Amino acid sequence: MKAVCLLSGGMDSTTLAYLAKEMGYEVLALHLTYGQRTAEKERACARTIAGLLEAEEFLEIDVGYFSKFGKSALTDPAIAVEDYSEGEEGIPQTYVPFRNANLLSMAVSFAESRDAEAVFIGVQSSDYSGYPDCREEFIQAFQRAVDLGTAAGGRIRLLTPFVHMNKTEIVQKGLDLGVPYEHTWSCYTQNEVACGVCDSCHFRLEAFRALGIEDPIPYRVRP
Repeated sequence: MKAVCLLSGGMDSTTLAYLAKEMGYEVLALHLTYGQRTAEKERACARTIAGLLEAEEFLEIDVGYFSKFGKSALTDPAIAVEDYSEGEEGIPQTYVPFRNANLLSMAVSFAESRDAEAVFIGVQSSDYSGYPDCREEFIQAFQRAVDLGTAAGGRIRLLTPFVHMNKTEIVQKGLDLGVPYEHTWSCYTQNEVACGVCDSCHFRLEAFRALGIEDPIPYRVRP
């Protein structure tokens, strides 16, 4: 069995790739650079993880057109990445417009070209509360598009094992799988030492704290 794993270099996608391998899939790692602030660090982490997994392929694609669209703090330098603030509602400034639809489209094309049976994407519960393209309903709708729009005709499945899990549960699963979290990156703003105060750093640190374990990557501050 083969599976395309969208491998960002982050905590969730790395854990998911390890899970895919445990499930018996040969991993085809797909890393997409879309103009994000931490592209350099994420790319390095993804390459390292793909090597440790002995992935059958590591394919990197530049989809930098997202930075031309703007409208996201991750891709537009004119929009500041805000520090985490408890109780905030609505769509975060870090939402990249319709990003997951673009990423999934390329992942499905890659999967179909390699006769792969599955595409793994690491959407999970604390994401889809703020990001519309992380909702389970969105994945289900996209699955319908895959079934109708590929020559494979329903053979390629979109797999989201973490969709109902929180960050703490994902880290626990990763620890069980032996995921090397020291080679992953979650910070939205920094490439060398994580800021510790953006949303992504906050939720990552909280997950490790909940398990009584120190996060192995460096932080400027650990609130």
